[in-house]
Amino acid sequence: MLPLCVVFAFLAAWFSVECNPSPVLGDVVVDRYEVPKDCAREAKTGDYVRYHYNATFIDGKTLDSSYEKGAAKVGLIGEGRLIAGVDKGLQGMCVNERRKITIPPHLAYGSSGAGDVVPPDATLVFNVHLLDLWNKADLVVTRTVSTPKDCKRSVMRTDFVRYHFNGTLLDGTTFDSSYNRKQTHNSLVGEGWLVKGMDEGLLGMCVGEIRHIVIPPFKAYGEKGSGTMIPPQATLVFDVLLEDIHNPKDNVTIENQETPEPCTRRSVVGDYIRYHYNGTFLNGVTFDTSYQRNSTYNTYIGMGYVIPGMDQALLGVCLGERRRVIIPPHLAYGEQGAGDVIPPSAVLVFDVHVIDFHNPSDKVEIEVTDKPEVCNDTTALNDLVRYHYNCTLLDGTLLFSSHDYENLQDAVLGQDKVIDGLDEGLRGMCVGEKRRITVPPHLGHGERGAAGVPSSAVLVFSIELVSFERGVPPGYLFVWLEDTPADLFETMDMNKNGEVPLDEFGEFIKLQVAEGKGRIKPGMTMEQIVTDMFQNQDRNKDGVITANELKLKVDEDKEREQARHEEL
Repeated sequence: MLPLCVVFAFLAAWFSVECNPSPVLGDVVVDRYEVPKDCAREAKTGDYVRYHYNATFIDGKTLDSSYEKGAAKVGLIGEGRLIAGVDKGLQGMCVNERRKITIPPHLAYGSSGAGDVVPPDATLVFNVHLLDLWNKADLVVTRTVSTPKDCKRSVMRTDFVRYHFNGTLLDGTTFDSSYNRKQTHNSLVGEGWLVKGMDEGLLGMCVGEIRHIVIPPFKAYGEKGSGTMIPPQATLVFDVLLEDIHNPKDNVTIENQETPEPCTRRSVVGDYIRYHYNGTFLNGVTFDTSYQRNSTYNTYIGMGYVIPGMDQALLGVCLGERRRVIIPPHLAYGEQGAGDVIPPSAVLVFDVHVIDFHNPSDKVEIEVTDKPEVCNDTTALNDLVRYHYNCTLLDGTLLFSSHDYENLQDAVLGQDKVIDGLDEGLRGMCVGEKRRITVPPHLGHGERGAAGVPSSAVLVFSIELVSFERGVPPGYLFVWLEDTPADLFETMDMNKNGEVPLDEFGEFIKLQVAEGKGRIKPGMTMEQIVTDMFQNQDRNKDGVITANELKLKVDEDKEREQARHEEL
């Protein structure tokens, strides 16, 4: 009988192997009924494994289950800490593989069994799902998925980083994702804020780089795990996108500086500046731009009106200069960020173009570019001036030009006909003289600007004076250039009838102008002047002026002033 039994046993074993290609490991029968396509690593002696299992007897009766316990089993292969059959049955297993391991009694609990739970000589069946696999010799494994072409700076210890991540266990189960929270994870590196493996895995990363990081349990959350999502002894897998990097010791960085030549003036504390900018994060995502608003950003600098980093970066700039300004969070919006636009602890990058700047103490700048050799007379207060001009911004942008119109530009100086700075710049000019007049905003159109003129803009006028006429004080239509006649009415009453009608009054005024004894207000016709003056003097509106009605403008002003004082 014995030889027959041996043959039968041999045939049974042979049949089992032929019908099931899964290996037989020293009488342990392994059925690999679910194997992942990709198996990066197989379990071997000395490895730690974390697995779920259902243990039954050969008849299907349940013996034990990690699922019912609510926690996977953690074990060390080949070190005698597991029953021999399980030790053998786990060899060569891949993460996410499922096996049925049939263990004969001598590789289980033998002839002694295990108390009232496992009877003697019991064959055990384990259905195993391998969840995790690691070794004490494992290192943090990193693999760069993609990296930017230009990497000017990489992560070092003590740097502060902002990154997005998807975090999974080794079996692919997601335990966390910054994308779901719609906010980056922010942390110092190498200072114990992160698990040790992440501290190591982030080193050397560039902004914009995507990195796959695998962290063994002893460099993650170890035996304790973390909350309900990360079990004890779990390998962690992170897919990381680095969004931002800075160091708490960083200062403002200036790059790509383009300074025009010559640079005759640089900005200082207290200046008011107008500039365009594109604002981005380190990853290139735009958060704001003045160009889309078609309006410069205007502010005082060095006085706390903007974030500290920009206050610092705008000092010492030249008109027309372009520069890239990189501002660390502690000189920007810090840990709080700014609403939904600037996330906490964000490095900001500004590409700045300086349009103009001035100081509230600036005065009108007058540069004479051409002047006639002979200049016997110059413009003054109340004069009517006629001139050609081009008006530009400091960067040369043309706003207006008199050459676009048929007539010359004209204005009476000192009577609010033009902006104050231009009024000042037009005084003291000779006919034929050319000037470049730079007008600061507080002497121009101010913070509000005007149609076609940006707010707080410095204006530059290129002026050519074509002609001018001497003027009269405000409120006057005619002024005497010589002493007033002793008896003005008698002189005016040419026919000596005690009355001066309009025509006689007109002839008298024209005569005074013709003889150079008086001057009328420029910009008005003689007929307008005579009519207005006559109506002022004909106080009873009877069509003639009498001696009692006639008063000089200067006498009228004195009477009004006296009446005002009496009322007070």
